[in-house]
Formats: sequence, structure tokens, C-alpha cells
Amino acid sequence: MPRNIKQILTWLLFGFIIYAIITSPDRAADIVQATWDIIAEGFRNIGRFFSSLME
Repeated sequence: MPRNIKQILTWLLFGFIIYAIITSPDRAADIVQATWDIIAEGFRNIGRFFSSLME
């Protein structure tokens, strides 16, 4: 992907995030919390997987 397109898409994503936070901060916080929960659960599951391999 050319650098200019990547930079434009990055700025558009950043702008959308700012817009979402300004227009609906509670919903934006819920989305961030849900995303964090998914990531944390994924790491816990990876840890459980490797722990099961060691048993």
C-alpha cells in the first residue's frame, strides 16, 4: 500500500475515533472496554493452553 494512502487512512481512522468519543463518550468507552476484555481473555486462554501442555 502506498505511503500516502496509508497515511490518509490513518488520519481518517483517528478522526473517526475522535468523532465517536465526542458524540457518544459512553458508547466509545463501552467499545474500548469490550475490546480490552476480548484481548485480555485471549491472553488468558493462551496461558491456559500452554499450562495444559505442561501438565
